[in-house]
Amino acid sequence: QVQLVESGGGLVQPGGSLRLSCAASRLFLDIYNMGWYRQAPGKQRELVAAITSGGSTNYDDSVKGRFTISRDNAKNTVYLQMNNLKPEDTAVYYCIAEVVGSRYWGQGTQVTVSS
Repeated sequence: QVQLVESGGGLVQPGGSLRLSCAASRLFLDIYNMGWYRQAPGKQRELVAAITSGGSTNYDDSVKGRFTISRDNAKNTVYLQMNNLKPEDTAVYYCIAEVVGSRYWGQGTQVTVSS
């Protein structure tokens, strides 16, 4: 069974940093386009950052310059480095893996930014 397992969430003060990880099992990520979504209470799930199988990246305007998505295909893992966190970044963050005909989601990890 394919699994994506996120980790690295937690409580951080405004201005702080966190690094999220998404580790895949029974799935070779090198052919997949990967992304991080987030969903805050009462809001729709939104795309935060994405990275193609070739390494091209794109970001939501709200996180540009603060978040960095990367991948380590040898470790079958995707990362989201989050710097200068703001209270509005508080959400459950989900990892997604996509290739034509297939889409997999992780279970999510909570990120809370609060003083």
